[in-house]
Amino acid sequence: MRQVLFTLPGGLEIRGYGAMLVLAFLSSTWLAWRRARAEKLDPEVISDMAFWIFLFGMVGARLFYCIEYWGDDVKSVWQAFQFWRGGIVYYGGIIGGAVAFLVYHRLHRFPFRPFLDVVAPSIAVGTLFGRLGCFLNGCCYGDSCQLPWAVSFPRLSPPWSHHYALGLIGPNAPYSLPVHPTQLYSAIDAFILFLLLSAYFPLRKRDGEVMGLLVICYPITRFLIEILRNDEGVFILGLTISQTISVSLFATGLLYWAWLLLLPKTLHRDQAPAPEPHAPLVASAQP
Repeated sequence: MRQVLFTLPGGLEIRGYGAMLVLAFLSSTWLAWRRARAEKLDPEVISDMAFWIFLFGMVGARLFYCIEYWGDDVKSVWQAFQFWRGGIVYYGGIIGGAVAFLVYHRLHRFPFRPFLDVVAPSIAVGTLFGRLGCFLNGCCYGDSCQLPWAVSFPRLSPPWSHHYALGLIGPNAPYSLPVHPTQLYSAIDAFILFLLLSAYFPLRKRDGEVMGLLVICYPITRFLIEILRNDEGVFILGLTISQTISVSLFATGLLYWAWLLLLPKTLHRDQAPAPEPHAPLVASAQP
């Protein structure tokens, strides 16, 4: 855990969580841009759309967290805006990013399913760095365990505060109880998903299948990792809210695949000429 990576002259703190979010944005955008160009798609669509997906994703992730933890971890409007200290919900980010993608497609028509495939591996890469940020911040921690790779977080960290509130440790305890490093489990899971999606990319028969693979696989692994986490309570039917969303997303993925299988086996890259220049989202200020 390292909530503050270093402090710049003047006292400006560079926080580990925020730094990982920046790396997530830059790496996922760069990967999608290169993938789009290789697939004969206009990479400028990625350049223009990436900021809006990131912005809507952050708003959705933070809004989801504030709704879920208002009055507990978030007690004021000012605290609601302090996203750099952690406290965002992954599925809220996915919902916000999806809204941005759909709105941008509505305003600037582009090949829908081919671009879904382009951004799918980037979602896995962004998740990888985001979960490393969770580990640096100490959030999204797991349940207590005695495994050799269990991690103890320092005093006043989220796991320490949780264990202290339960009376499991005293006020002078330097560390929390050993817990599952579920943040690292999730990061490893994201890396494996990235490798899987990248390997499947040249094997797909229809545009949209790579995104379909992600929508099927991620909810399964997230549901299982959620069993080991200890930072969310039961939402419904013995499931946490993230597990509930995972079940819904998996069902949506099955329906999506059923629809895909009705489509002809064609790929955009096999039919498309070189992409035309993409009209910028904001007109240039120069005459």
